[in-house]
Amino acid sequence: MAHARRYFHECLDSDPKRAAYVLGELRKLYAIERRLRDASVEVRQAEAKPILDTLEDWLRKNGGLRQSRWGKAVRYSLNRWEKLTRYVDHGRVEIDNNLVENVLRPLALGRRNYLFAGSHEAAQRSAIIYSLLGTCKLHRVNVQEWLTDVLTRIPTPPASRVHELLPHRWKGLRQLRKVA
Repeated sequence: MAHARRYFHECLDSDPKRAAYVLGELRKLYAIERRLRDASVEVRQAEAKPILDTLEDWLRKNGGLRQSRWGKAVRYSLNRWEKLTRYVDHGRVEIDNNLVENVLRPLALGRRNYLFAGSHEAAQRSAIIYSLLGTCKLHRVNVQEWLTDVLTRIPTPPASRVHELLPHRWKGLRQLRKVA
């Protein structure tokens, strides 16, 4: 959805009235998502689906010239409409993947540097570490606390319980230990 929104944002200078309408409707959808980060399907069906249905009909009636910025924005969105609206049917799926893209951005920016990791195995280890650190960031886990705790625990749990040391699980277990 973020990519579709970007196309309409680029139309503001060439077709401000229609672009503003679509961006306004998308803004409403994002407002719903901000309120409901852990949104239930029922709320999305009740609030977001009617907006999406109306917006889809409106876009089909206001397609514009095929090669214009506006036409490309509309065609991009309608060609992907089923995928763009899939989040409404799944409570845990976000409206867009911006959170993931923001976590991965440092990897993309440093890609050239990773050519000099030393070996394929070293590059794989770097990717694993970056994934774990990105997961910490996503779940608001203090990286230093997590690393300190996990590095001291790695030798102790049986292999079948190592998954408990992953950042998103570690945070929950740590909170439980503080309460107990």
